[in-house]
Amino acid sequence: MSFPKIERLLVNYKTLEEFKKFKGCGAQELSMLEDLQANMIENDSESPFYGIRYGESLVARMSLYMNKQTEDIAVLQGPFVELFKLEVLPPFQRQGFGKALVDYAKSLKLPIKTTARVHSEGFWERIGFQKVQGSEGSFYIWYPCEKSHVAEESESA
Repeated sequence: MSFPKIERLLVNYKTLEEFKKFKGCGAQELSMLEDLQANMIENDSESPFYGIRYGESLVARMSLYMNKQTEDIAVLQGPFVELFKLEVLPPFQRQGFGKALVDYAKSLKLPIKTTARVHSEGFWERIGFQKVQGSEGSFYIWYPCEKSHVAEESESA
């Protein structure tokens, strides 16, 4: 069996219904249902939502936001991707769906910032993200080069 492809999810009522399956499977803060409702424009092809379907069902999803440089994240230089709300339905967890979504984000060849939620710190570290302590708390960063900017900064200090 070939691995399912990652697709950009259209912002429409079908996607809204599919998102309702995720609402009960994790912490309330992980739900993208509210985000989707706030951005509801029928069949918006520029949505920030990406997912994997297994058969006809959405089984994994994430949102990606392109960001420009921000002063409050000193370890990021230039544009970066912010990955929010990576979720995989319980029957499909530990089968590579979450990693496949992150690999898609990595293929954009930009640094990625995310926040670990619901005991996922080990997952982020296993797939090459580094924990960073910021003024607003900790988050994880992945860089598209072999040697991270965080390591370079700590070596020069």
